[in-house]
Amino acid sequence: MSAAEPVLAVRGLDVAFRVGRGARARTVRAVTGADLDLHAGRLTALVGESGCGKSVLTEALTGLLPGTASVRGRAVLSTPDGPLELLGAPEAALRDRVRGRLLGLVPQSAATHLTPTRTVGAQLRETLARLGTPTPAAELLERVALPRHVLGSYPHELSGGQAQRAGLASALAGDPPVLLADEPTAGLDRPLVEHVTGLLAGLAAEGRAVLLITHDLRAARDVADDVAVMYASRLVESGPADGVFTDPWHPYTTGLLGALPDAGFTPVPGHPPELSALPEGCAFAPRCPARDDCSGDPAPVRHGDRTVSCHRPVGRAS
Repeated sequence: MSAAEPVLAVRGLDVAFRVGRGARARTVRAVTGADLDLHAGRLTALVGESGCGKSVLTEALTGLLPGTASVRGRAVLSTPDGPLELLGAPEAALRDRVRGRLLGLVPQSAATHLTPTRTVGAQLRETLARLGTPTPAAELLERVALPRHVLGSYPHELSGGQAQRAGLASALAGDPPVLLADEPTAGLDRPLVEHVTGLLAGLAAEGRAVLLITHDLRAARDVADDVAVMYASRLVESGPADGVFTDPWHPYTTGLLGALPDAGFTPVPGHPPELSALPEGCAFAPRCPARDDCSGDPAPVRHGDRTVSCHRPVGRAS
């Protein structure tokens, strides 16, 4: 990672949900011990299979988790007024100071977050007014490569790619220094994936800290400066993208890269565990080619600017 101080530093983030009642009650451990740094001018990709906890991490940072969630850890955001602890911050502070102004959120399936009975322009202007931003709505559309006539369009009149870019325009309304994009390319074809991720990379190049949450490893490999790999609620590997993608240290990262078309399209065998039934020790052990007895949770180990959580790492970390 960059040697500069992070704009957002997450340490030891745990998120769990208690679901069900009585004998059927169970705990869903969605995020476990996550450490993550976001730096100005860099795009960080958070990758992993669906259901591993990536989106929950973002919801914790923005204070959008339901009341059934239990959250522990720290998430410190650097602001002009000094550091701000996000976890446990009052809703009024998150609403009035953080969301839209310091943290911009591009939600998954942005089309479903647009009001169907109002035009895109009306919704963007309302967002700008609430944030007190003088930027014209048409300028926001221009920044995300949408034509001006989209201002008069209703959400159902937009293509999937247009709706996603409209969601990105809304996230930029308050000119936030940190942008969180949750699966912004889901359901898009490859040219649109490349277009949307290219826009995000451009926003990072302007000086923002951008978090791209995706299960599309190819997209992450194309645009990320840094990458964090998540498996069964835990971050198992992180570091500069060029290092992680060329010399993966965790067997899961190796498996993900092997599933890419240009690497033979070989899927990782087996299935990830349910977050409500995580095994003791290494959760990846049943799918790991090493097949060793990896008892106990593997602690994260840092080597320079790389971190890996594995009893028997591969590559140069072995």
